[in-house]
Amino acid sequence: MKIEHFALYVSDLEKMKDFYVKYFRAEAGDLYHNKNTGLKTYFLYFEEGARLEIMYRPGLKPNNLNEGLGYTHLAFSAGSKEAVDILTRKLQKDGFKIISGPRTTGDGYYESLAADPENNLIEITQ
Repeated sequence: MKIEHFALYVSDLEKMKDFYVKYFRAEAGDLYHNKNTGLKTYFLYFEEGARLEIMYRPGLKPNNLNEGLGYTHLAFSAGSKEAVDILTRKLQKDGFKIISGPRTTGDGYYESLAADPENNLIEITQ
């Protein structure tokens, strides 16, 4: 069985779409808008076939880097240590928060951890 997609509620749908398109080479599908509920969504498609659904619904509160129970991060493979370094530097230069790294973890992964524009954690690994 494979995971079909992940979904993420966001407060600024267009800003988040642009972030994942610019930094993670996502391709955005068409905007879906349910006028009865206010729900708006985009599916974002990635090179290797993974999909992320970003969704907006009026009235939801933002995430504040909560490290409690539940989902903790999205992980993207950049393809090499050099690519991890380059993307991490680019995110930092453009004002995004780098939580850790780049570094080699105790279990041998080379990674960095960053926050997207709405403080969702993103792991960038080789």
